[in-house]
Amino acid sequence: MRMVTSRDVARLAGVSQPTVSRALRGLPGIAPATVERVRQVAAQLGYVPSEAGRALSTRRTRAIGIVADELTNPFYPELVEPIRVSLEQNSYRALLIPDSPDAPLQLERLADGTLDGVILTTAALSSSLPGLLRERGIPCVLTNRTVPGEAFDSCAFDNAAGARLAAEHLFAAGHREIAVVSGPAETSTGREREEAFTAFMADQGRPVRPEHVVRGPFSFESGYRAALALFGSEDAPTAVFCGNDVIALGVCNALAHLSRPDIAVVGFDDILAAAWDLFSLTTVRCDRTALARESVGLLLARIEDPAREPEQIRLPVDLVVRDSSRMRLR
Repeated sequence: MRMVTSRDVARLAGVSQPTVSRALRGLPGIAPATVERVRQVAAQLGYVPSEAGRALSTRRTRAIGIVADELTNPFYPELVEPIRVSLEQNSYRALLIPDSPDAPLQLERLADGTLDGVILTTAALSSSLPGLLRERGIPCVLTNRTVPGEAFDSCAFDNAAGARLAAEHLFAAGHREIAVVSGPAETSTGREREEAFTAFMADQGRPVRPEHVVRGPFSFESGYRAALALFGSEDAPTAVFCGNDVIALGVCNALAHLSRPDIAVVGFDDILAAAWDLFSLTTVRCDRTALARESVGLLLARIEDPAREPEQIRLPVDLVVRDSSRMRLR
């Protein structure tokens, strides 16, 4: 049976082949009645546009790679989904590409010609990947991360401002001995949040003790282990600032096992679980939908104009104070 082509649709609909292509892609400049007629004829004939053929004619695949950490970390599904939606609204397909310390991402995975651009959400401060992608002519944007040195398109939260909000809140509540369970120092998120928090405390004349700073992965297990070590004695700190909410949930779980409801916990990100009554976590709220929208906008602008000046966007954050007394200890 012969494959139905766009020419068949154009002939039956009484329009040109380019009109069929524009109508089915939802591009402007086509009358609504014409778009409806083309879609009806395409459905009648069972025509499905060929992405391969479209890529050959436009030299674009309409596919964007999203490099993300393992989706067992709840932050990433809550970021990847709005990125996917934003890309879909702009007629792009999202391809999820996992990256983890156990299986580091290789450049070849991103540079095989199947992607029009890449959104990097896991880049470390020392990452060479943005530069390598630029050398290959592959547009990319750093999302929720930055790298020092040469400028790249990036969109991240104001980590320093968020950490200061957390520090001000705990200090105003009377806490003077505060621990920090930070994320990896080789990430911009981990480093910026820790540095801003400890700088505030130093400015108040109550610097965070070195033995009260614990760094590790942005994981539940990291927070759990750190809290067991930090809060197992009576002279432990009275509060803890966590590098993200996933760490904070691990801390909360350890505090429940230690029967230490007196320890104040502040997280960062405001993932969905932070609002659950089980945790009722005070945290720094970060609008991941805005992060996704701005990141996609930067990437699409780079695709359309490869020579444009790199742009760095910092999104504002705010503190969400919750009643930790509702946290149920088991």
